[in-house]
Amino acid sequence: MANRPRPHPHLQIPPGAAPPTEPSPTSSWSSYLYKSPPYNVSNIWSDRASNKYSSSASSIAPRISINEHSRPPSRASSSYEQDTGHLVFPEPQLYRSVSQNPSPRPYPTQAHRATRSELTVSPIHATGESRPPSFISTGSSPDLSSRELSDELSSLTLESEEGLLRFQTGDLPESDCEWYRLVPPEAREVLDKGEVQRQSILFEIIKSERDYVSDLVLVKEIFVDPLFNTSPVPHHRLEGFVSEVFNNLDKIQAHHAQMRDALFARQRDQHPLVQSIADVILASILDSRQLFRTEYEKYIKHYPLARAHHLAELKRNSKYQYFIQQCMLDPRMRKRDLITLLSRPVTRLPRLRLQLQTALGRTAPDHPDIDELPMILDILSDLVKSTQPGIEVSEGKVSFWDLCESLVYQRGEIIDLDLYDESRTLVHSGPLARRYRSDMGYNWADLHVALLDNYLLLLKPEDRSGTIRHSVVSRPIPLEYLRLAAFDSAPEHRKEKTEEGGFLDSFRARLVPVYPFTVYHASAKMTRRYTLYADSENLRKKWYDKLQDAIGVRKVQQEANMWFAPQVMNNGFFKYSTSMIHSNGSYPGKITAAIHVLFPFLSPVSSNKKLLAVCSSSGVWVAAPGDAEYRRVLNLPNPTSIIALPDCNKILVLSDDGLCVYSLDMFARAGLGTSTQLHLEATMQRIAGQDSTVLYFRAGRINNRTMILYVSKGLLQAYFHALEVVRTDDTVLSPRRSTYGSVSAFSFRPFGEPLAIPKDAHDITSLHRNIGICMDKGIWILDPTNPNVSSATPTIIPKFTGAESNPPMATLKTRCASAKPLGLIRCENEEILIVYDELGCYVNKHGVPCRSSGYLRWESKVTAFMHRGEHILLFSSEFIEVRAVDTGRLVQVIEGEDVRLVSRGLLPTDSTTLAVMKAHEERNAAADKIVELVETAELTTPRVANVPALWEDWGM
Repeated sequence: MANRPRPHPHLQIPPGAAPPTEPSPTSSWSSYLYKSPPYNVSNIWSDRASNKYSSSASSIAPRISINEHSRPPSRASSSYEQDTGHLVFPEPQLYRSVSQNPSPRPYPTQAHRATRSELTVSPIHATGESRPPSFISTGSSPDLSSRELSDELSSLTLESEEGLLRFQTGDLPESDCEWYRLVPPEAREVLDKGEVQRQSILFEIIKSERDYVSDLVLVKEIFVDPLFNTSPVPHHRLEGFVSEVFNNLDKIQAHHAQMRDALFARQRDQHPLVQSIADVILASILDSRQLFRTEYEKYIKHYPLARAHHLAELKRNSKYQYFIQQCMLDPRMRKRDLITLLSRPVTRLPRLRLQLQTALGRTAPDHPDIDELPMILDILSDLVKSTQPGIEVSEGKVSFWDLCESLVYQRGEIIDLDLYDESRTLVHSGPLARRYRSDMGYNWADLHVALLDNYLLLLKPEDRSGTIRHSVVSRPIPLEYLRLAAFDSAPEHRKEKTEEGGFLDSFRARLVPVYPFTVYHASAKMTRRYTLYADSENLRKKWYDKLQDAIGVRKVQQEANMWFAPQVMNNGFFKYSTSMIHSNGSYPGKITAAIHVLFPFLSPVSSNKKLLAVCSSSGVWVAAPGDAEYRRVLNLPNPTSIIALPDCNKILVLSDDGLCVYSLDMFARAGLGTSTQLHLEATMQRIAGQDSTVLYFRAGRINNRTMILYVSKGLLQAYFHALEVVRTDDTVLSPRRSTYGSVSAFSFRPFGEPLAIPKDAHDITSLHRNIGICMDKGIWILDPTNPNVSSATPTIIPKFTGAESNPPMATLKTRCASAKPLGLIRCENEEILIVYDELGCYVNKHGVPCRSSGYLRWESKVTAFMHRGEHILLFSSEFIEVRAVDTGRLVQVIEGEDVRLVSRGLLPTDSTTLAVMKAHEERNAAADKIVELVETAELTTPRVANVPALWEDWGM
C-alpha cells in the first residue's frame, strides 16, 4: 500500500483556458499552511482566490450538497497530474479516505458508517444515464459524476489539514476557529447554501464539545488541585467542601473527553466535508447510557447546592476569597468566574440538543441522520426533563438556606425549628399583608410569609446595610397545630399612595383590592389567629393549596415516624355522666388514675400476668390489657392515685379514706377472680389520712431506697412526710407461705419529723438522690432522708441572683413568676430543665439559669409531664407534645380530647406511660379510653452472617 500511486485529480479544461506560468511542484497549497505561526487562514484562501486561473476553475464548479452520501473510496494526494499533455488545475478535495489517515482511531466500535453511495450503485434513468448524487447541482453540470467531482476537489484537503490539527489541539486563534476559515473558497463555492450551513453547524458542535471538555479540565487545574495544595478551607472540612462544590465533575469530563476524541477522529477523517457525526454522538451516549444519565442527573440536581456552598464560603472565609481572586488571574479563565464553569454541565445538554435540532433541520429527508438525530434528541430531552424536578428541589433548598441565615428571633426565647435537617424544605413563600390596630386606627404591615415543611413563619423583612433580614414577628406555628379558616371572604380594599402624576398626586391615595384568608393555632384559637391578605384571588387560592398539602404531608410523615405510638388499652368501658341532672348511676365513672403492672410472684395463677389497674370515681378496677370488661376489686370513695411497688409486693391507693397500702399479690388474685374483695381488704394497712387529709403522694426508688413521699393538709400550711419501706425480717416469703397478712412483713420507717412547707406546694418531683417540692415561687430542693436539715438552709431554684443588672435573666424571672412549676428533669450535660406549665428553662447544678437565660415556650398550657429517655412528654387538655430534652425541639404531637396523664411515679423507670382521652359522647354520657404511649425503635436491617452452610438447602 505504501508504494501504491496516489489517484490524481482530473478536470476537463474549458476552451480558451491557458496553463499557469512557471509551474512548480513546490507551489502546492499546503505550503501556505506550513508557514511559521501566527498566520491568518483567510490570507491563505484569499491568495488562492487571486490566482488568475481560479476564476476559470470556479466557473465550472457545480454547487453541491452532501445530504446524500457520495463519498469516493479514495482521494488524491497531489495537486498536479500529467494526463495527455494537459496540466490539470487543483480543485477542492472534500473527502479523505480512511487509509490516508496515519493515526489510528481511538474507538473501533465507532468506525465510520459506509455511506449509501459507497454500498450501492446510483440508479439508472430511463435514458440509460446514471443519476447524479443529491449534493450535485445538475443545473450547473449535468454530466459530472460523483467520482469525478470528488477527485477534482481532492487536492485542497492537504492545505487545511494543518489548520484542523491546530484547531483540535487548541493552538488556533479563536477568530480562525470557524469552518469557513479552514475551508478554501473553492470548496465553499461549489456547495449549495444549505450544505454550507450544515457543515458550519457540525463544526460548531465539535468545537463546543472541545471547549466544554477544556473548561472542565480548567476546573481541576485552576481550582481543585490548588485547593488541596494551598488549603484556604480548613483541613477538617476541605474534602467535604470539594465534594459539595465540584461533585462528580471529573466523571462527566472523562466521558466527554472520549466523545470529543471520537468526534476529532471523524473530523480528521472527513474534513472539510464531514458527512455525519450523529453516529458518533449516539454511540457515545448508548455505550454508557446509564452512567451518562446517572452522573448528569446527580450533578445537575446538586448544582444549586454547589453554587450555594461556594458563595457561602466566599462570604465568610477571607482566605478562600483571596484564593478565588488569584485563580481569576489565570489568562485561561478569560474573565469568567467559577460559577460559570460549574454551570457548564447544566447548560451543555440543552445547548447540544439545540445544535442537533438545527442540524436536523438542515438535513435532507433521505440522509441517514434523519433516523439517528431524533433518537439522540429524545434521549437528551428525557434527561433534561428528568433533572428539572431535582433542580427545583435544590433551588428550593438554597432559598431555604438563605432564609434560615436571614432569620432574626426575638430575644430570650429558645426556638429549635430543626432547620438543618436534610429533609427540611421551603414549600412556599411570598409577600402577604396583615392589618393591625394602633392608636391611630388600622394600619397595614407588609410581611414575608414562609411555609416550611414543619412550620409556618410570619416574618418582617428589613434592609440592614444592603442585607435583607427577616425578623420573626410572631412565634412560628408548627404544622401539627396549624388550622385553616375562611379562604372565601369578599375582597377588601387597602389604601396606597400613588407614585405617578404630579406633586399633588403623591398625597392622594388609591384603593387596591386585597383578598383575606385566616389561619390559626389549634391550641390558641382566639389569641393566635391571623388574617392575611393576598394581592389576588389566584395567590390566595395558591396559598390555600400549598397550606393544605403541607399539612397533609406533615401528618403522614408524623404518623409514619412516631417516637411514641399510642396503643388503646380499653375503649368505652369507663363511662360517666355529662349532665348535672343525671347521676352516674351504674356508670364506672371517669378515670382518675391507672397503672400497668407485671405480677411475677406468689401464685402460679398470677405468675407473670400483666394487668391494668384503673381508678375511677366508683373504686378500683382490674382487667387484662385488651379486655372489654373490668372487675372491681376495691370499693373506695373517689380514688385519685395508684402506684405499685413490685419489689415490696405493695400497691398504694389514695382515696377519700386516706393513703392505704395493699398486698400486690392479693390485688392480682382479686383482679383475676381467684380471690375475693374481702381477702384483699384484709391486707390493707393505712399509712396516713385518719387524722389528716393527704393531698398527693409519690412512691418509687430514690438513691437505692424504696420510698413513699406524701403531703398532708394542715390548718395554715402543709406538711411533707418521707417514709422508707423496709423489710422486718430476713425471710423471703415464698408463694406457699403467702398469707393475707403478708403486708406485715414490711414496715414504714419515717425520716425525721414532718416538715412544714408552704401551702401552695402542689407536687413532688424527683432527681436521682434529691427531690423537689413544686411551689408557686419555684422548686424547693430537699434530701428526703434528712428533710429537716435541708429546711435549715433551703435551696429554691431557679436562682435569679443579679437579675437587676442582667436583662435576659430579668425577662426570664418575669416569665417564671407568672408560670406554675411542674417539676424538673436531669439533662445529660449536667444541666437541669425546669418545667413550667407554659415554658421551660435550663439551670446549672447550682440552680442558676444558663444558656443566656433563654427559655422554651410550649405550644399549649401543660398540666403534667413525663420524662422518657431523651424526650419529655407534655400533656395538655387537647395535645401531647413530645420534645427533645436537651434542645426543646418539637418532634411529635398527639392530638386528643380531654387528655390526662394518669400514671405517676418518682422516676421515669417506675412505670409505663398511660394517658386517658375522651373516646366518645352520647346521650348525656361520655366514655374514656386508656392509651399507652409505647416508645418506638428505629427500624434496622439485620445483618446475616456469612455462613457457608446457610444456603445448602437451596443448592447455592
